[in-house]
Amino acid sequence: MTTTGSTVNATATAAVWSGVEAGFTVDTLPLPALRRGEVLVRTELATICGSDLHTINGDRPTPLPTVLGHEAIGHVVATGGDVTAADGQPVRQGDRITWTIGTACGTCRRCRRGISQKCLSVRKYGHEAIDDHWKLNGGFGTHVHLVAGTGVVKVPDQLPATVATPANCATATVTCAARRTELDADDVVVVLGCGMLGLTAVAYARDRGCSTVIASDVDPSRRELAALFGATAVVEPQDLAAITSEYGADVVFELSGNSRAVQSAFGVVDLGGRIALVGSVSPAPEISFEPSGFVKNLTTVVGCHNYRVDDLVEAVAFLGRTPAQALFADLIPAPYALADIVQAVTTAGTSSAPRIAVQFP
Repeated sequence: MTTTGSTVNATATAAVWSGVEAGFTVDTLPLPALRRGEVLVRTELATICGSDLHTINGDRPTPLPTVLGHEAIGHVVATGGDVTAADGQPVRQGDRITWTIGTACGTCRRCRRGISQKCLSVRKYGHEAIDDHWKLNGGFGTHVHLVAGTGVVKVPDQLPATVATPANCATATVTCAARRTELDADDVVVVLGCGMLGLTAVAYARDRGCSTVIASDVDPSRRELAALFGATAVVEPQDLAAITSEYGADVVFELSGNSRAVQSAFGVVDLGGRIALVGSVSPAPEISFEPSGFVKNLTTVVGCHNYRVDDLVEAVAFLGRTPAQALFADLIPAPYALADIVQAVTTAGTSSAPRIAVQFP
């Protein structure tokens, strides 16, 4: 095996998470000896996702110790032999890249069925315990160690980091939901929840040619943002039924995870419509529906969790062409340094900004 780029006698710095009681320590860690198919990345920017906060708050069990963070971009430092990006081109030292949130073997039953994000041997960035070989396994560090099976997507140099960094979580999740619902330009779209996912869904639906995009959120400031991102109507949840009463929605993106919002999706979907449930990633109160109406309405419901590498390719392409680039950049305020990771996650848990970032020199 050959390694492109040098990592000899070099170290990285990472925020190691050891649980709710122990919290973060900013530690010096050795750079890995790369195995075949692996990539070492120097991090440019990482953003703090809601799932990171769930772990930090103790709401989601995560193997410990770990390096949290999965929304990140960076530049290739070295590769373990020949590595190919999703576009079929070789990955080279200096390339600016993003990567899939988890690995996929490509050969197991799930991968063969087209749900590679649920690969039977998946390993997810920011979700795994540190081991002897894989220490730099999350985005909250100066370097990220990409193991074999990770999908690599090149990021244009001209795309601002604040726009590109959420691509491998928020944006790709939306493009996956659009693919699974077969979103079409003729569709009337309803977006429930206008955080980072919802604003992305609004902009992406408009990018796909949808002329009617209705956004709903309890927060008036988020509704205002949704209008800026292209929503043709913005409403409070209690007004959603009235605005969709004539026909209903062809596609409903439920992105909040709120049980009432999930329930409302079934009330506004049109005949033959499709519902993408995306936000419900944690246990929540049950909802109910009357099955004969569901059957007679020819309703399709799809669950969307993570995404495939082709969804990430589309996410990066969308961010490169959207006229909402400046709006996406404005969603992320001035970034924190890694040394201030505790303050960064505290701000992320209390700020109205959809994302808080950590920047690396």
